[in-house]
Amino acid sequence: MNNALVSKLKQAFVNHDQRLKVDRVARTLWPPVCLVCGRSSDRSQDCCSGCHAELPAVAGHCQRCALILPRTVALCGGCTSRPPAFDLAHAAFAYLAPVAGLVQRFKFGQDLVAGRVLAELMAEQLTGQQACRPDLLIPVPLNWRRQFRRGFNQSELLCRDLSRHFGWLPWLDALQRTRATAAQSELPAGKRSGNVRGAFTVRRLPVGVRHVALIDDVMTTGATLGECARVLKNAGVRRVDAWVIARA
Repeated sequence: MNNALVSKLKQAFVNHDQRLKVDRVARTLWPPVCLVCGRSSDRSQDCCSGCHAELPAVAGHCQRCALILPRTVALCGGCTSRPPAFDLAHAAFAYLAPVAGLVQRFKFGQDLVAGRVLAELMAEQLTGQQACRPDLLIPVPLNWRRQFRRGFNQSELLCRDLSRHFGWLPWLDALQRTRATAAQSELPAGKRSGNVRGAFTVRRLPVGVRHVALIDDVMTTGATLGECARVLKNAGVRRVDAWVIARA
């Protein structure tokens, strides 16, 4: 059975625990195959050791916004002059091949297996970066029309998988996108902040939550994550971190 068929089987189950059972059965019957090179994987995940070694890990970066730099600094020039609303950002990888290709397969190709592998790799990197454990994971929401067309919210699926990797860390779709916006990727950097201004609201937030991590696939300017963080802080959250698969 190929990865596409396994993915379709998992989509048939609404309950996340049932999808995990499918994973376990699939691992027993069909050994892992590397999604990058297509060969049998010598690791317990669908990314072989050779391809894993070639993943574009982040070295030097801004600790506030995860901007990739020659060396690690507490604040880059942009964060010094105009700090984002979130307090810290962790990017598992740079948005380069092969990670960029896996993100595209997951996000636009409905390849849920790629999403699961990205979540596993992301959890490994976050652990290595000693990311502080939050009280709650929150996915960046999609407008309902875009989610209906895509069939899922990739950030929500990442939340579910990351929750499992971090010992069932609580997650909640606490934010709602109140209006449709143009895709950020289609806009120049200078217009992205205005595009998402006022586009989110808090739909529900458990009492006592003080530290949350926003989950998204790719950060480019950080405008979307910054606006989500602003709304959460207005609702009483003290610290908001941003966790993303990749930084562009």
